Amino acid sequence: MSQTCLTFRDLTLGYNSHPAVHHLNGTIRKGSLTAVVGANGSGKSTLMKGIVGVLKPMAGAVIRAPGVRAAYLPQQSELDRSFPARVVDLVSLGLWPRRGMLGRYTREDRDSVSKALMAVGLGGFEKRPIDTLSGGQLQRTLFARVLLQDAELILLDEPFNAVDAKTVGDLIALIKRWHGEERTIMVVVHDLDLVRQNFPETLLLARQPIAWGETRETLRPENLLRARRFHEAWEDNAPWCEPSEHDHQHSGHEHGHDHDHHHGPGPRAA
Repeated sequence: MSQTCLTFRDLTLGYNSHPAVHHLNGTIRKGSLTAVVGANGSGKSTLMKGIVGVLKPMAGAVIRAPGVRAAYLPQQSELDRSFPARVVDLVSLGLWPRRGMLGRYTREDRDSVSKALMAVGLGGFEKRPIDTLSGGQLQRTLFARVLLQDAELILLDEPFNAVDAKTVGDLIALIKRWHGEERTIMVVVHDLDLVRQNFPETLLLARQPIAWGETRETLRPENLLRARRFHEAWEDNAPWCEPSEHDHQHSGHEHGHDHDHHHGPGPRAA
């Protein structure tokens, strides 16, 4: 049985012919917990959209292991909070993969929604309009929706932005619970101290992979400096590029030069 959840094969993603993620190769191991870090515009959210299928590759491929269901939590800024919906309506969307758009909403479903809200600290919030929620309460609501999806692969795009410290702690605890259940989790994170404290694996992007592997090694100062220099060198009209021969000579977890990665608790043979 394969222990690989995701495989990236020379993956390039972008918008309107402008690549945002270049030539990503490697694997994500089932049951792993990976932070995706980098400056604004480095391709983190683009990668998440490519994995979930919202964005189609410009080149290469994302291959998901057979039978792996994904749950995707986008950035809060992508949600229309003015939509006239209640907390129960938003959380219940997590049932769609099993119930379908027109599936009957059962007593069991209502109980599941209530339990999910209890699990994120929002018991009794079912009838609250979503436009009355704080940033932290909205993020807890979105985590409750992910809980209901019961997916093997969980993709979280900047879940800790604009939320209070207690909510961050509670959401980290929930992520660790999922990790303990051997779900595969990828999280876009800005706070590198939070990454160092809670994420065993890290992918550092600057539109291309700068380093990828064990967090302590990936976040070494020389890798962060290299990522910053790469990011500053990019312009919005960056041309299409082809991987050089040099790009494909690296494998494993050599700092700052990885383009072929096999991830989990440690280096894996190609």
